[in-house]
Amino acid sequence: MSQEDEFKRTIVYADSALDYIKTNKLPAFPRNYELWYSYASGFNRALNRTINKILARDGKISPEETQKIYNRFLSPNRLGERIDEVGDKISEEVREPISALDKGTLKTTEYGEELARTLSALENVSDRSQLSKLVIHLAKLTTETAESNQELREQLVDSRRQIGVLQEGLEAIRYESLTDELTTLNNRKHFDQSLVRAVKEAEESHAPLSLLISDIDHFKQFNDNYGHQTGDQVLRLVALAVKQNVKNNDIACRYGGEEFGIILPRTTIEDAKVIAEKIRKNVVAKELVKRSTGENLGRITISIGISTFRPGDSAESMVSRADLALYAAKKAGRNLVKAEEEKKIPSVTQVA
Repeated sequence: MSQEDEFKRTIVYADSALDYIKTNKLPAFPRNYELWYSYASGFNRALNRTINKILARDGKISPEETQKIYNRFLSPNRLGERIDEVGDKISEEVREPISALDKGTLKTTEYGEELARTLSALENVSDRSQLSKLVIHLAKLTTETAESNQELREQLVDSRRQIGVLQEGLEAIRYESLTDELTTLNNRKHFDQSLVRAVKEAEESHAPLSLLISDIDHFKQFNDNYGHQTGDQVLRLVALAVKQNVKNNDIACRYGGEEFGIILPRTTIEDAKVIAEKIRKNVVAKELVKRSTGENLGRITISIGISTFRPGDSAESMVSRADLALYAAKKAGRNLVKAEEEKKIPSVTQVA
């Protein structure tokens, strides 16, 4: 997508956000603008579902409800709070077995001391009655210690299970923070982090690295004609085509609104072309049907640009060249794959 296209797309989101603010008579605070911009872009599906329910019920949304939704879905502190909550619970679970271990250690020490005293007393036993009392005392002491150790074992097993559940919770939060909810691909944050690591690895290992940037052709027009819900269906369809044609070590992401980025470690540009063509053909081969009416909406197409790692590259330079290749595919008629080494790729200043 060219800078001009990106400008137009984001301005549409911005205008829509302001319209929503005006329609609902909300203060034009930055947080309200952020919320409605997110709603207009459709990235946060849970946020959109919540707002749609309120609008369907009441026809508008109040400032109080807006603030609640912002705090729930967009507040920058929310993810940190959730991590802190789980972290506190893990700390509490860890403290309990440590305390139990301290008690167990104390109990074992007391048992050892009492055992030593009992054994010493055995040396001075003069009759069977005294011996019987000492044996009973020793048996009772041993039973109590064994029961205490069993309780400790059970508590440790339970704490281990609880910590495992909490660790799964942390992993779920991490997954959520790096996943695009609509497509279930990795999100832009994951893309940025992963590409930096991939470039560093390619520099150090001298292994090939390729990058695909794809864009759905005429997506805005499609959204305008058929609505955002059908547009979401298109995004899921493309995401599925991507998933079906990448390997386990490849990293597929939703890069922007209708853009997808695919990082291909240890992949030459020739192999990247093959993968890109498979994705492109997979997308164009599917006919899109509107779920609500059964109407056949025809086929969609995507354009794909490819760059490959060069010594001294950064993540930004690889993205820039893949973008140039994508623009070249768009200019050549769309529904095409273009790689950066092809001579007709224009420079940045030539791109409209």
